Amino acid sequence: MHESFSPEANDRPTLNRLKITRLRELLQEILPRNDFYSKKLAGVQRPKDIHSLEQIEDWPFTLKEELVASVRDANEKSPCLPGNLTYPVENYVRYHQTSGTHGRPLPVFDTADDWQWWMECWQNVLIRGGVMEHDRVFVASSFGPYIGFWSAFDAVIHFGATAVPTGGLSSRARLELMRSVGATVLIATPSYALHLIEVAGEVGIDVNSLAIRLIIVAGEPGGSSPSVRTRLQQAWDAEVIDHAGATEVGPWGVGDQQGKGLNILEPWFHPEFLSLKTGAQATDGELSELVITTLGRSGAPVIRYRTGDVVRPHWPTEDQIDVCPWVQLVGGVLGRVDEMFIVRGVNIFPQSIDDIVRSFPEILEYRLSVLNQNSLDMMVLEIEDQLDDPDRVAIELHVRLGLKVTVTVVPRGSLPRFEGKGKRIIRKHSRPPE
Repeated sequence: MHESFSPEANDRPTLNRLKITRLRELLQEILPRNDFYSKKLAGVQRPKDIHSLEQIEDWPFTLKEELVASVRDANEKSPCLPGNLTYPVENYVRYHQTSGTHGRPLPVFDTADDWQWWMECWQNVLIRGGVMEHDRVFVASSFGPYIGFWSAFDAVIHFGATAVPTGGLSSRARLELMRSVGATVLIATPSYALHLIEVAGEVGIDVNSLAIRLIIVAGEPGGSSPSVRTRLQQAWDAEVIDHAGATEVGPWGVGDQQGKGLNILEPWFHPEFLSLKTGAQATDGELSELVITTLGRSGAPVIRYRTGDVVRPHWPTEDQIDVCPWVQLVGGVLGRVDEMFIVRGVNIFPQSIDDIVRSFPEILEYRLSVLNQNSLDMMVLEIEDQLDDPDRVAIELHVRLGLKVTVTVVPRGSLPRFEGKGKRIIRKHSRPPE
């Protein structure tokens, strides 16, 4: 019988001991083989003898910029290699890369053992969602070099369910295939799951009548947003579970049972939270940046990796530990540190805009531009609105953000759609006066 977490680690003290053991084993494996971390931890006294998780709070952080800068250029004998590899390149069986959304793409390699570690982490996502071996899991992805949907696809096979690939198909063709194979589970980004609803309406398919009973959303925030979850649940007549991960880190998060946020898969990842206000370790419920150390994946580890994700941590109380002992991120991933923008003194994350706009089911797509006119910042929101009523959206934005936003309706189909990570916030430094 599958378990959603190890029964031997169902309380915080036991869980912490498990994490210390796995971290110690990781360090003993990678040091001194891994040049990147041998140099980075050179000033740490006896790191392999760690006996407390608090010890690592003084260790140096790992930044994505460091990993990108560590990449050695390709030559006739060797490919581009990141600096945090522990073994010779011949030991690795998987190649992927980051999307490059926030800079130059980072190549990432995995050994066979590391890929097995990915599979073990992913099983918890499938179990939490209630996936069964008889399910037909529809993976809506183009299957480029990005790891997320490849790992999901292989995890479904490893689990024993049927994995349905859809690379190279149009949205309409995917809907037809979904119906013909009787797919029961959909894995997609939140944006693409919403887009499939729109396409289905155009071609006369009622997604509510399809066999999909569960949607696992990943690749971008939204799965823990009440407005997005409600739209998906109602349109598809399906349960929705959130998932979060990163190519360079692993599949670190799974939606909690109540749909109010994410649980970090703590047996395989040790999280820390840096207060956005003070930079120190955050307290319960404080807005913070997520820092992750992998407890496994020895071929390409990350230690104290600053993800850039903005979250609100909540540690389970005594009465919540029986449900799940892992730390919860209330509301899921709320945004990214480098995506926060300030308009007239108000801190705004793209996810807060998405939460508001997605609360209007008649809006098919949107794009927000942050402009500067006469030295004043302003926001202009373009929407594809079936009701052709921008005023109601402008009023809601003003009430919830405390800012005036200019909202305009644009023709249906004029805004870009995204299969992968959507980029709907456009920053422009200036705009000529009208």
